[in-house]
Amino acid sequence: MALAAAWALVLTSSSVAQAGAVGSTPVRTFEYSVGGMTMKVPTGCLFTHIIRGGGKKITYQNAGVDCAFVGALSSGFCNWRIDFTYSDTNNKTYRTSQGRTHPECRIDPMRNNSPQMLPRYGKACAHLYVNGVRRVSQCHHITK
Repeated sequence: MALAAAWALVLTSSSVAQAGAVGSTPVRTFEYSVGGMTMKVPTGCLFTHIIRGGGKKITYQNAGVDCAFVGALSSGFCNWRIDFTYSDTNNKTYRTSQGRTHPECRIDPMRNNSPQMLPRYGKACAHLYVNGVRRVSQCHHITK
């Protein structure tokens, strides 16, 4: 919560007309298998997506997982990747920036994406995949 408040302050203190958004989605509990071992991700983790820019121009984008309580004690996320997708106002995805799959296990997977100039309004989303399965998404609408 403090991170979101800090980002809101940073985003509103600029003298240039900028827009930004920060949003978090809880990661639901799930189990998966890695090398014959069952891994369990408990509750207590949030997937956060941060975006900055103006109009259809995205100047900064980041997504990652923060865990607390029981979630911070787990083995984390193995074989993970974070993708960014861009959709138009009809919810048709026209661009995907697929992240690389990381074979190691991390409690705090994170990825930055390069700046983007979008051809149309719609939404920008970040998706966390674990072991090839999409586990959580977080989106922001890009509007006039």
